[in-house]
Amino acid sequence: MSEIIDAPSPNFDERAQPVSMLVLHYTGMPDAAGAIARLRAPEAKVSAHYVVAEDGQILRLVPEEKRAWHAGRSSWRGIQDINSASIGIEIVNPGHEFGYRPFPEEQMDALVPLVADIVRRHRILPGYVVGHSDIAPARKEDPGELFDWARLAKLGLAVERPTKKLIDPLWTDGGFLLALERFGYDVTKPRLAVTAFQRRFRPEHLDGIIDGESRAILLGLLLDRRAAPAT
Repeated sequence: MSEIIDAPSPNFDERAQPVSMLVLHYTGMPDAAGAIARLRAPEAKVSAHYVVAEDGQILRLVPEEKRAWHAGRSSWRGIQDINSASIGIEIVNPGHEFGYRPFPEEQMDALVPLVADIVRRHRILPGYVVGHSDIAPARKEDPGELFDWARLAKLGLAVERPTKKLIDPLWTDGGFLLALERFGYDVTKPRLAVTAFQRRFRPEHLDGIIDGESRAILLGLLLDRRAAPAT
């Protein structure tokens, strides 16, 4: 794993629960320096545990035992205080607002071992390695459709997209939303929730419309014990 450089942020407090999640973000700012400065500025009141630069450099802003302020208003599988329950990693990328682009190989080569180390030490299940858009679908789009979730999934570090023996369960739209909520998403704003699901599990076609392929993928996820929420 790459050397980790300490660059402390004052923006943290105490956890209220043990770590059970890992949340991936993109910085969503024009450049890395500006993003890092904001994550370390007291007045911004935002932070993350780690930042991974495009050249693979890793910065540690907040110790893992502390609660970084990265998730905002969000939820996943009954967890409301996601900041308390998670490690947050910011991946340098300008994001959709400033020229979203693929994540460089050097960046992914640094990120993957970091994720693997965090998941191993905290025993985080694949279904709890999520993107910001998964936990806040009405507000966020990161890390976005260009992020290589498949690379993490192949290593058992995230949920794998179902591709075999897909069957459309022919749910009504209401039934799909109930299933999507069961999987973990906040469906208060249905179209945004569907788009967030597609961004994660069918990134080649984002339209927010419930269709047969989306239904089949969601059914496959719910039938996969490694992906489905605990009963």
